[in-house]
Amino acid sequence: MLDALSTLRDHFPMVSDNQIYLDSAATAFTPQVVIDAMTDFYSNRYGTVNRAVYEKARVASELYHQARIQVQHLLGAAEPEEIIFTRGTTASLNLLASSFGQRFIRPGDAIVISEIEHHSNIVPWQMLCEQKEAVLRIVPVTDSGELIFEEFLRLLDKHVKLVSLAHVSNVLGTIHPVKKIIDATHDAGALICLDGAQAAPHLPINVQELDVDFYAFSGHKLYGPTGIGVLYGKRHLLEQMPPIEGGGDMIDQVTLARSTYAGLPTKFEAGTPMTSQAIGLGAAADFLQKIGMEQIARFENELLAYATKRLKDTPVTLLGTAPEKGAILSFTVPGVHPLDLATLLDCRGVSIRSGHHCSQPTMERFGVTACARASFGIYNTFEEIDKFISLLASVLNDM
Repeated sequence: MLDALSTLRDHFPMVSDNQIYLDSAATAFTPQVVIDAMTDFYSNRYGTVNRAVYEKARVASELYHQARIQVQHLLGAAEPEEIIFTRGTTASLNLLASSFGQRFIRPGDAIVISEIEHHSNIVPWQMLCEQKEAVLRIVPVTDSGELIFEEFLRLLDKHVKLVSLAHVSNVLGTIHPVKKIIDATHDAGALICLDGAQAAPHLPINVQELDVDFYAFSGHKLYGPTGIGVLYGKRHLLEQMPPIEGGGDMIDQVTLARSTYAGLPTKFEAGTPMTSQAIGLGAAADFLQKIGMEQIARFENELLAYATKRLKDTPVTLLGTAPEKGAILSFTVPGVHPLDLATLLDCRGVSIRSGHHCSQPTMERFGVTACARASFGIYNTFEEIDKFISLLASVLNDM
């Protein structure tokens, strides 16, 4: 067991008492154990993966495969072969759209998303629907940011082949009732993918208990490195889906006439793998599991509740007030542009996000063009929230 959450800051070299970092939903700081794992690989164990028999290549291959097992354990997947390494959530969802689309989508079929998705869970499906003459159906949300479940059920008919939803909204923080959604989707004869970019770093996930068909997330939001992500898929589905990139390692036999493909997971991982990034991701997954995902979820929920209460003393308007939320607070201030607010807070040592957060349809749904967003990680404290609220009040006083 790692230190108590109150001392976890010591594990993050980037954490500073002079900076209040409230943008973990965009990218999270990296603990020293992840940095050490990647440095050790480059300094002492560097070698090619799956391509040679000499010792350094064997060691590198073992580390790479171990990282896949570490991620398997984090997600509760049945086997490591169900873990596909990608460049990130965006790449995972694009892989799924391309490969699943080739295999399963025909003209007249339907795909269901919500009106508050990240662009990465909108644009690939729009592109697929255009290519395949399929239909994209949109689930509306309430003013609090919750899916209107009755409308979701109404959209589920025999034409729906896939539902793809965020587990946690990257703008509103809404934690959707995913088990209820998954069960309804399967009852309708469709499959489901969850965009777990904002859930995997913060909530306990067990893909087998959820019975989700596909799950995607990014390493850099999980306190790991950039340039790597994961697409989980049930084996029997991944086996039916074609590779979308050709090249080295993803093949079985190649002739000038035709090629056959490797088995899982390598048929989806063409080319030299992201070895150091995978090792870093594996170290991050272990780091979180040693803390305990349930403990992390409880702690961040306490931060969220405290910050929400403190913000009620300010003139901000919150976007997203669902009862079940992740550690994300998006807000606007009447007469103040979010960019100006974020800039002035940065001058006072507070880092928040401003803009449309790669979710323009969400902005349109809530009648704004942009908003500010504060998001929390395991290194944040109640004292930082107090300082943030005080500095926010100071900025607004000066405007």
